[in-house]
This record gives sequence, structure tokens and C-alpha cells, in this order.
Amino acid sequence: MPKGIRRDEVERLLSEGAQLVEVLPREEYEEEHLPGAISIPIRRIDKEAGDRLDPNRPVIVYCWDSA
Repeated sequence: MPKGIRRDEVERLLSEGAQLVEVLPREEYEEEHLPGAISIPIRRIDKEAGDRLDPNRPVIVYCWDSA
């Protein structure tokens, strides 16, 4: 179940092997993204996540919205 987490928790999880996924459109990801993040646009997450993510590692999903 998704839940919000603070920056220090993100850093801890990443140091323990979590996967960081940005769900922004690919153009926005290419313009600027978090270091080490994997790009899987939200509209493609159902199709790509199974092939690109390790199901045995936690996943952190990030989306920045200026609206």
C-alpha cells in the first residue's frame, strides 16, 4: 500500500537497495530527474514495471507536480 515518506527515509531505503522510480513523462525525466532514478512514465507503469523492477526490492515512486 502506498504511503508518503520523508527525505531521510528515502535516503535510508535507497542505501538499503530500494529502487527509485520517477513516473513523470519521459521528456520531463530527461530534462531533470533524481540521481539514480528509473524512468517509467505513469501511463506505462503497468506494462513496464514487471520487466524493469526487481520484485524482491522495495520501490519508491516519485512524481513532482507543480500544479
